[in-house]
Amino acid sequence: MSEGEKYPVESMSSRDKALLCAAEAVERKATDLVLLDVAPIASFADYFVICSGKSSRQVQGIADNIEAALRKRRIRPLGVEGRTEGRWILMDYGDVIVHIFYEPVRGFYDLESLWDDAARVPWEAPVEVRDRADEDEFSEQ
Repeated sequence: MSEGEKYPVESMSSRDKALLCAAEAVERKATDLVLLDVAPIASFADYFVICSGKSSRQVQGIADNIEAALRKRRIRPLGVEGRTEGRWILMDYGDVIVHIFYEPVRGFYDLESLWDDAARVPWEAPVEVRDRADEDEFSEQ
């Protein structure tokens, strides 16, 4: 039996995968998260998840969190670029492409403007993520 047969890749819709990536990014306090439906205008992906971090270390942490969450579901990236520098990490999951930017770098590349024809997907963090964020804000006061 091959390893692929022992551990099959979990079936997950591209939308659900994009939403999971978004939730995991926000769990690590990613900012300015945008979810774009690029399927009607791109042949290589269905969704872009674009977000920012306030430091290269945070950008790397966001990427690590997304990768770990998908790995638990036996979903592995086709490729990851930029992890070492932490200025712009691109995670290619085939139907979902995740872009995690260090805040000052994001404005320079301005992907949202380049993909302006893509529909923005309304998105809200899951309740448990919002609750943790509220607790963190309360504890800082």
